[in-house]
Amino acid sequence: MKKMTLIFMCAALCCAVVMSDASAVCPVCTIAIGAGLEGMRMIGVKDVITGIWAGGLTLSLIGWTANYMYAHGVRNKIWYGLNFLVYISLLAGVYFLPVGNPVVKWWENCMWGVDQFLLGSLVGAGVFLLMELWYMRIKRNHGGHAMFPFQKVVMPFAGLLVATGIFWAMIRILPKFGIVVC
Repeated sequence: MKKMTLIFMCAALCCAVVMSDASAVCPVCTIAIGAGLEGMRMIGVKDVITGIWAGGLTLSLIGWTANYMYAHGVRNKIWYGLNFLVYISLLAGVYFLPVGNPVVKWWENCMWGVDQFLLGSLVGAGVFLLMELWYMRIKRNHGGHAMFPFQKVVMPFAGLLVATGIFWAMIRILPKFGIVVC
């Protein structure tokens, strides 16, 4: 496992160095979210919180790949749809791989009648998308410039941190007051 993690980190670092620019989703943000996701899975964090980061990472990778395809002259919408399907399939793989003993077992843990990992993935993707759209609006209103350095990284990452904090509070703090959300 450590060897696979080391290989993944080296590959991610090489990709970050080789990429010339990123238009909508930056490589640093993608790598930071990926590291947070793997770290949470390793220490046994609830699936809804892990799902938040997985959803953000998936949307980031979809945007990153779409930017790469656009920069290299790909204009056919079928390829963009295929890009979306490939990354969503990879995310869905946690329910099916490894065969016989999946990472996440469907309907094992539910919150509001929805699988926790699926709920977290949808919330994470939604938060990430909203933060990216907000960043683009801020940039447009400030003459094409960010308000502060690394705002493109900070906004999606901070949005995912806030969503994580909200769900952590729902899971850990609310039951102490007799409110059960699961």
